[in-house]
Amino acid sequence: MKTAFVFPGQGSQYAGMGRSLADAYPEARRVFEEADATLGFALSRLCFEGPEEELKLTENTQPAILTVSVAAWSVLRVKGWEPDYVAGHSLGEYSALVAAGSLRFADALRLVRKRGRYMQEAVPPGAGAMAALLRLPDGKLEAVLAEAAQGEVVSAANLNSPEQVVIAGHTGAVQRAIELAKAAGARRAVLLPVSAPFHCPLMKPAQERLKADLEATDFADLRVPLVNNWQAREIRTGAEARQGLYEQVSNPVRWMETVRYLVAQGVERFVEVGPGGVLTGLLRAIHPAGQGLKFGEVADWPSLCELR
Repeated sequence: MKTAFVFPGQGSQYAGMGRSLADAYPEARRVFEEADATLGFALSRLCFEGPEEELKLTENTQPAILTVSVAAWSVLRVKGWEPDYVAGHSLGEYSALVAAGSLRFADALRLVRKRGRYMQEAVPPGAGAMAALLRLPDGKLEAVLAEAAQGEVVSAANLNSPEQVVIAGHTGAVQRAIELAKAAGARRAVLLPVSAPFHCPLMKPAQERLKADLEATDFADLRVPLVNNWQAREIRTGAEARQGLYEQVSNPVRWMETVRYLVAQGVERFVEVGPGGVLTGLLRAIHPAGQGLKFGEVADWPSLCELR
């Protein structure tokens, strides 16, 4: 059975994440120590204790989730788990590239810390928004977005599953899209509690600021193939990895296509590596026959042990 390690993105964070891993496994503890030393502040304490308000700040959230994900991956690696493929949802693509041997952990930390700040600063507070559209009938999304725009930006940001699309753009356009989606038959359409409209053209300023940092960072060719967000296609070179991280900032995350591509390559076991279980839930909607597991806490280990 082929296995993919999939790494979560922003929204999976919670106060207390990673503490059990650091307490139980020295390899995980070393990851948190490296993060603290690289960033120059106690990121580990923020993960383990919060407060939630600080953890939710995008420039903190992104390195925090990356660190917990890499800590969990380091434990799996020591225990002999090796994936056939990797992928990551948005921010999670950085964790996936660390696991694939393309990006050094310290470099990934510095990049996502800046990425979070650039994304936060790209749009003035209140000017942008995101919303989840649940069970919008097939073929309706394009018309909803076109009618909602009225000269503003609103576009698909996360193509997550057959039942869930996240949109992003100017606040007014997103609010209009919510009402239009409901009228078009969506089961639910709700604003999300996020601080910026990620993965839409409003992120172009952040994308351009990040470009110089990406170009100054070394990317090695991948030891394990990665299916990227930008195109939902397999990549193997450092140059492709760098380009993908640049392009994903203002383009939608093609998660449903990513999972379907992996399934087409023979992947039937998906291990969500990091905090939460968002991707495991999406897997059930995209490919119900797939085996979805997660590893982000010590309590998750027995479920994986049964499969060895």
